[in-house]
Amino acid sequence: MTETRTRMTGIGRVLVVVYAVMALAATGRSLVQIVEDFDAAPLAYSLSALAAAVYILATVALIRSDHRGWYVTAWAAVGFELLGVLVVGILSLTHPELFAHDATVWSGFGYGYFWIPLALPFVGLWWLWTHRAGAPAPTPVPVTEGSSW
Repeated sequence: MTETRTRMTGIGRVLVVVYAVMALAATGRSLVQIVEDFDAAPLAYSLSALAAAVYILATVALIRSDHRGWYVTAWAAVGFELLGVLVVGILSLTHPELFAHDATVWSGFGYGYFWIPLALPFVGLWWLWTHRAGAPAPTPVPVTEGSSW
């Protein structure tokens, strides 16, 4: 019988919690932006809503990633997130007029969120890669009882 590695332990749980917090933050931000002042920056506010949807999808996909389809979806969502952060980050610096009022989670590579949006997809992709089906399980370090003193 083959042993399956669960992805929802240790850093996987922390990763899902961070994605969930980002999903809530991005959703709240985009809803307020769209309801209160959509005409000020429609492209930026629409991208903000897209970022929220990506974070929600990534959160759900990471939670369910023990199933092949959700694992692939997690790769797609986190990969799209990385692409979005890089593209919007570059555009927000080279064409700031498109992103009035520091309008998206991904503007300036996520500096309004302490660059977590930039670092998060790298951690997510690393975690998905190291916890893929067929990846070698980490070898447990033997623990010896007692003190070396």
